[in-house]
Amino acid sequence: MNQNRLMYQGLFLAPQMVGEAMKGNYLLAYTFAALGYPVNPPPEATQRDVIQAIQLGTAEKLIAFCRAVQRHSPVEAYLDPVPATTPGYDCPLVMAGGTFVEGSTAELSADGPLREPYTVYCQGGTHWGHVALVAEATAAAVGSTAGLLSTG
Repeated sequence: MNQNRLMYQGLFLAPQMVGEAMKGNYLLAYTFAALGYPVNPPPEATQRDVIQAIQLGTAEKLIAFCRAVQRHSPVEAYLDPVPATTPGYDCPLVMAGGTFVEGSTAELSADGPLREPYTVYCQGGTHWGHVALVAEATAAAVGSTAGLLSTG
């Protein structure tokens, strides 16, 4: 089907992309654990995943986190994530994912349901440096969340 080059390219790039995502998730876990937020998996875990959960505790912080991710995305950074009903969820969901490939799980994205304990799920990250910028921006964003629900 004339796809051999793309298949081999994917096999060649996969270890590096997974490694970048895992390093990025470790950085997010370490940063937010140090700030006092419960994270899963914790930074000291021996096994890692490409999804990092961070309990933010309030809807305002969850929205602020996703907005910071979107503002620092390579595509559609100008968009403003707002909570919305999503099929399959029993409450509104907020999503950030300015990715080159729509719905990509390899590129950095974040989402979370607006219900207690207000956990954001970060996944992917093809470049550790990009995740580092996002970690700094999201840490700053959750520190200044006043009035976010009224601006969406």
